[in-house]
Amino acid sequence: MGSNLTLDKANFDQEVLNSDVPVLVDFWATWCRPCIAIGPHIEEIAAEMQGKAKVFKVNVDEEGDIGMKYGIMSIPALLVFKGGKEVDRMIGAGPKDQIKAFLERHL
Repeated sequence: MGSNLTLDKANFDQEVLNSDVPVLVDFWATWCRPCIAIGPHIEEIAAEMQGKAKVFKVNVDEEGDIGMKYGIMSIPALLVFKGGKEVDRMIGAGPKDQIKAFLERHL
């Protein structure tokens, strides 16, 4: 996992809520097979969207407070934030094109 994509309580607000571009946050856990399956897609999308959007991952086992704050009940949960607010959410794994299109709707 690219640790540069990983968020915790210390940097969540700065990176997500104060971002001037849309942010996709992937809520995941190491025991979640669908989460692991889309992990490479998330990293590729992060690279492809550089400059247009940001992409991060939050491990719900390590950062339960963030998961609770946003009502994450099942994972993977992909949330898009814009202007400091959640504007969209996608629950469950999907193909890379679907995940990328989900983010691109908010550019």
